[in-house]
Amino acid sequence: MTALDFSFYNWDVISKFVLNGLYFSVILTVVATLGGIVFGTILALMRLSGKKWLDAPAAIYVNGMRSIPLVMVILGFFLLVPFVIGRPIGAEGSAVITFIAFEAAYFSEIMRAGIQSIPRGQVFAGMAVGMTYGQNMKLVILPQAFRNMLPVLLTQTIILFQDTSLVYAIGAYDLLKGLETAGKNYGRPIEAYLLAAVVYFVMCYTLSYFVKRLHKKIAIIR
Repeated sequence: MTALDFSFYNWDVISKFVLNGLYFSVILTVVATLGGIVFGTILALMRLSGKKWLDAPAAIYVNGMRSIPLVMVILGFFLLVPFVIGRPIGAEGSAVITFIAFEAAYFSEIMRAGIQSIPRGQVFAGMAVGMTYGQNMKLVILPQAFRNMLPVLLTQTIILFQDTSLVYAIGAYDLLKGLETAGKNYGRPIEAYLLAAVVYFVMCYTLSYFVKRLHKKIAIIR
């Protein structure tokens, strides 16, 4: 076994191979988080509406998505949707749509738990002053629920960032792909995978540290 050598990873290599992948991984994480929260909030409100014709399809969607491995959803969407619409949508576009659709199922359950954590008395108080259901949600319930759920939402976002490495399966150029491409070009694939593990660990550990501090701060405010 030859000795490990990371010396080829200089700034020229990083700027040429890695930064584009890092940029896509970060953009995918941000877009999937925002899209997943919006779509997930709609699903959560459907499940809490008390109307079966809204609850049932939302429950089927959420439970269905949560029962399938993400990599299977990514591959299924990437391979099957072009047959349905008659044209390719590209690896990056497919990854964005798949992640929003998949993560919405998880954000939905977080949103539902957050909304249910708000005392019912506040709902009745809003109704007593003449607020509609929508006004109650927008002005009273959701702002408090978001604050309560913020640490969990951020934790799910960190998991989402880790999962972006799965787009490697459809050839999208993410952080892992960038590091691996640089390693292959210099005949150092083992170093590439080791460095990828270190980069993901440092980024996720740092984010988890800040989420933990935020959680303590919110707990003190309560």
